[in-house]
Amino acid sequence: MENLCEHFGRCGGCTYLDIPYEEELAIKKQHLIDTLGEYSQLFKGLHPTPNQSAYRNKMELAFGDDGPDRNLALGMRKKRSFYEVATPTNCVLICDDLKKIIVAVLEYFKNSNETFYHRKRHTGTLRHLVLRRGEFTGEILLLLSTTSTLETPLEPLIDELTALPIAGKIVGFLHAQNDGIADAVKNENVSILYGQDYYMEKICGLDFKVSAFSFFQTNSAGAEVLYGFVRDYAKSASVNLACDLYCGTGTIAQILSPAFNKIIGIELVEDAIKAAKVNAELNHITNCDFYAGDVMDIVKTITDVPDVVIVDPPRDGLHPKAVPGILALNTPTLVYVACKPGSLARDIPLLEQAGYKLEKIEGVDMFPRTTHVEAIALLRKLL
Repeated sequence: MENLCEHFGRCGGCTYLDIPYEEELAIKKQHLIDTLGEYSQLFKGLHPTPNQSAYRNKMELAFGDDGPDRNLALGMRKKRSFYEVATPTNCVLICDDLKKIIVAVLEYFKNSNETFYHRKRHTGTLRHLVLRRGEFTGEILLLLSTTSTLETPLEPLIDELTALPIAGKIVGFLHAQNDGIADAVKNENVSILYGQDYYMEKICGLDFKVSAFSFFQTNSAGAEVLYGFVRDYAKSASVNLACDLYCGTGTIAQILSPAFNKIIGIELVEDAIKAAKVNAELNHITNCDFYAGDVMDIVKTITDVPDVVIVDPPRDGLHPKAVPGILALNTPTLVYVACKPGSLARDIPLLEQAGYKLEKIEGVDMFPRTTHVEAIALLRKLL
């Protein structure tokens, strides 16, 4: 069992840090079985990921204070608190490189006159720090979010960060100016102060260019396990066409590209589709077509019957308005990737009513030490 973080129970990042990992897996497995209900008889097991610690490749931290002493802090917001944050100097979810960067950023601003942005008083300048890292490349991208009234120069901070003794390499430092009231990191007024606005990651032998605001699986090594099951489930007797719905940056589509003549990817977020096209070109993949727009609209334009359809919807599952269009594709094989198994359990009856039969479900523990797991379901169209 790992050493307890000094913030365990207060920051909300970990839930199962105080028990052995085997016990955590048992709890999650039972929760999956309970969530799936009558479908649990087709549940084939919960699979761990290769790394149970230091696996997070993205952290979005907030500036605030450390509690009673009101010292400047940078980290995860504590439970039931608007302004107190827990600085993750002993966090088991991130690697040592990111911990060193967080400490350096915090110390730099402690030696300035800057204060954190107070959401009620609308005072202060420091808002968020986003850290993204390639698990398999070691490349690190940083984004600092402040108000436009920040007075402290950032060039000395960048010099300090790039001189840190870390195993990886900082490839970009971005500055986002946000004067809005909402407590969110916005993709607005972003400037590159050092390097580039992306980092590179390698998944399943493919290269992916990931920007500060791109969706990418939080656990890179775990993503390889997850996508391995998706690839196995998507095997089909016919290899003409596959559709990757809610495709994000097109990771699944590109991983499946060698197995099909053509793959169509659909995603609402336009920036994600731009990234998907860039990554496909980077990997010399020419049989993937990516479209930006709502799944419920674009699936209506697909005239050929796909051999396989993969759906990887948001946490709330398939939108009711998108379901008729997906079912109209009449695919013989449907693979459902669920970041919220409860949504999968809710949607399976809709798919069964349309003539699909659930064959099996696997779970992948993508987020060790938290309550979250992912599930993959294979459904076949009844003849």
